Order: sequence, then C-alpha cells, then structure tokens
Amino acid sequence: MLSLHMALLLGVIFASILTRAASVGVCYGMSANNLPPPSTVVGMLRDNGFNSVRLYAPDSDALAALAGTGIGVIVGAPNYVLPEMASSASAASAWVRANIAAHPDVSFRYITVGNEVAGSDTQYLVPAMENMHGALAAAGLGDAVKVTTAISQATIAVHVPPSAGEFADESKPFLLPVLQFLERTGAPLLANLYPYFVYTYKAAGDMDVSFMLFTAAGTVVQDGEYGYQNMFDASVDAVHAAVERLGVSGVDVVVSETGWPSAGGEEASVENARTYNQNLVSHVGKGTPRRPWKVETYVFSMFNENLKEAGVEQNWGLFYPSTDRVYPITFGK
Repeated sequence: MLSLHMALLLGVIFASILTRAASVGVCYGMSANNLPPPSTVVGMLRDNGFNSVRLYAPDSDALAALAGTGIGVIVGAPNYVLPEMASSASAASAWVRANIAAHPDVSFRYITVGNEVAGSDTQYLVPAMENMHGALAAAGLGDAVKVTTAISQATIAVHVPPSAGEFADESKPFLLPVLQFLERTGAPLLANLYPYFVYTYKAAGDMDVSFMLFTAAGTVVQDGEYGYQNMFDASVDAVHAAVERLGVSGVDVVVSETGWPSAGGEEASVENARTYNQNLVSHVGKGTPRRPWKVETYVFSMFNENLKEAGVEQNWGLFYPSTDRVYPITFGK
C-alpha cells in the first residue's frame, strides 16, 4: 500500500504531466485558397500538442487525415443545411452516414448544428438538432457524439458583473429550447467568446485593454466573493449565469472560439495576439473564479485566412499558410 506521502507525491507528478499537456484546442477554418494540405495541418496539430480541433464543415480530406490520431474533433453542420435537417429525419440520417459513420477512426466529440445562427434561421435549430440526435442514436453513436450548437457573443447582453449575466431579449426565445435540449441530452453549449470584441465594441463599458489580455495587475471586477482579473473568466461565468437565469441547470459551457487578431484593427497587433493567446493557454486549465476547473477552449484560428473580409477577419491565425508561426507561442509541448 502506498504511503500518504508517496500518494501525494505521485498526485503532484500526475498533475504536472496534465498541466504540460496542451490545454486548448484550435479552430481549423478553411476560408483561404493557399492553405497547406490537411495531412500537413494534422501533422502541425500533433507537433504542437493540440489534442482537439474544430472543423466548420465535414471536409473529407481533413477527416481522413485525422483518422487514427486520437485528436478529438468538433465537426459542424453548416448553417445552410439546417432547413433540410430540420424538415427531414432522413436527410439527417444521410448526413450522419456520410460524414460521421463513414469515418469510424475519427474521434468525434460534438456535432455543431449551425454556427452563430441568427434571425429567422433560428427556427430550424432545435428540429435540426433533434433529427441529428436521432440519426446518431440510430447509428449507434448517440452516447459517443453529442449534438450542440455554437452561439455568438452577440447573444450575451450582460457580461459584468458575471453573476448578472443575461442573454439578449431577442435571443432568449430561441435559446431556451436549445438549452432544454442540451440539458436533456447531456451536451454542452458552445459559445464563441472574444474579449477583443468586448473591448472594441465597449460591450462591458470602457475597460482597460489589460483586463482583456490577462495582464491586469489585480482584481478589476469584484462580484460578491469572487474577484475577476480578466474578461475571459468573466464572460464564461456570465454565460453560465445567463443559462441558469433561463431556468436551465447542468449544461456545461465550451468556449468554441476565442483569440486576438494580429493586425487590421484597434489594438490588433502581433504582440497583443501573442500575449492574449499565450496567457489563455496558461490560464484555461485553472478554470474561472466560480468554476475552478479546466474550461474546454478552442483558439481561433489555426491560419490567417485570405478569403475572409479584409481587416481583423484575415488576421486571427496562429500560423501563416506557409506553416510559419505568426508569433512565438508555446501550446504545451
């Protein structure tokens, strides 16, 4: 039997190993005409210690390259397929057969039914999610792959204090049934959270950029017994509060996009992008003041994407399409 001292020592060693592992995943967008082949990209994921990746659509070459790697995969059913998925269970079954069941060696984690769905298209969300969930169950994959959706930061009306977190009035009618679906099926809510946009749009008032970059010297927002030194933690806890305010409990929050642009806009610089993302990688394993455990998080994005709108939208990448780093950063290896 291990002595208490030895057990504690082994626990510290094991925790140290986990801490050194990559604590974030990455978004692999493809809005570019100059990206390296997926086989090269998957090699980059492995070389940099990423153990999870988000795809916005089921690209067959990327899925083939990910097969057998053990890298966890979020794959998206794009917004344009939602009307068909919502109206036809057979269409959802065909989608699952072609894009999930056809890749048995890929470690799928979640299917995101739509990304930042807004306006009249929100009517399709829950019916499409229900049909996708049913299709996975029929394929024997219902326990392994969860169905969810990714919401925009624009759905959040109140960021600080986090305990007052609340969804925008126009978002509540479609989010409540989404959250009830997630609660029933045990799936998390995916949220795209960008302190950069909170800062540039002054969504939380006129706050110093250091609060956004994880570089504030001390507590900036005191919320009861909890002190917040960065907007990332505040936003995550605000989403949890907003979910609970709608009467839903037990739904986890995954940060499905976050990052900082290296050029093209206010406070968009290589140094700020490096500072934000390096501090993010170092921080997310610690959790938030209210939830002191790892926050599953995906950095946006793997590459600068030249087919996006000019300005900040083209400059979120950790890497150039040449595979060179945009700035020095350590992901965990």
